[in-house]
Amino acid sequence: MKLKGQVAIVTGAGRNIGEEVARLFAAEGAAIAVVDLDRPRGQRTVEAIKAASGDAELYLTDVSKGADVAAMVKAVVVRFGRVDILVNNVAISDNKNIFECTEEDWDRVMNVSLKSQFLTSKYVAQQMVAQGGGGKIVNVGSTSGWQGRPRAIAYSAAKAAVANFTRALAVQLAPHKIRVNAIVPNKIGSPVGKDDFDPTRRVDNMLGRAGQPIEAAKAIMFLVSEDSSFIIGENLFVDGGTMAMDQTGV
Repeated sequence: MKLKGQVAIVTGAGRNIGEEVARLFAAEGAAIAVVDLDRPRGQRTVEAIKAASGDAELYLTDVSKGADVAAMVKAVVVRFGRVDILVNNVAISDNKNIFECTEEDWDRVMNVSLKSQFLTSKYVAQQMVAQGGGGKIVNVGSTSGWQGRPRAIAYSAAKAAVANFTRALAVQLAPHKIRVNAIVPNKIGSPVGKDDFDPTRRVDNMLGRAGQPIEAAKAIMFLVSEDSSFIIGENLFVDGGTMAMDQTGV
């Protein structure tokens, strides 16, 4: 087991990529702190892990609020003893252009999709430093942060920030033996914030299909395992080749 004896916090673990990450990590021996605001979704993940003889607990947490995040990390340490891995997965999208996006829309997307990564990374990193031994953090970005889009102005801006937040965080935490990386998915499973996968949704990539959540989870597993021990500060594209293609349409 690649993660035997380790403790992982996974945000947005009640669905899609986060759910698959939690279940895969548990199968590889990690104890899982399932972080979500949706109790039924989060509990479903916990029950699936326990049914497979894994160890998990649900933490209902608003990760856009510092006090809530600090309390969650403290509770995880009380329950599991330490934190070795953080996966910053939770996000929401506005799906609006500049004229449609309100100030409230903008703030909500930034708080959940970007500020949450700052807060969870801060408090988890403090715990990792205090306990010693280093750790791993993986942020979930998006190809929306690497190209212009006709919609989702706030989401695109937030995910662009995640890319360089990852690099800066990697530089600052490397002296503490905490490796920070990110994955950059494109159209993995159901759209952000939605439960249902639309098989008719247009997909522009080299494989001609949408990605599966388990494919993103396996990439994250690679980044938190010793298989990637010499990889740090990277944004790993898990996009079916989308960003390697000609985006101009000519």
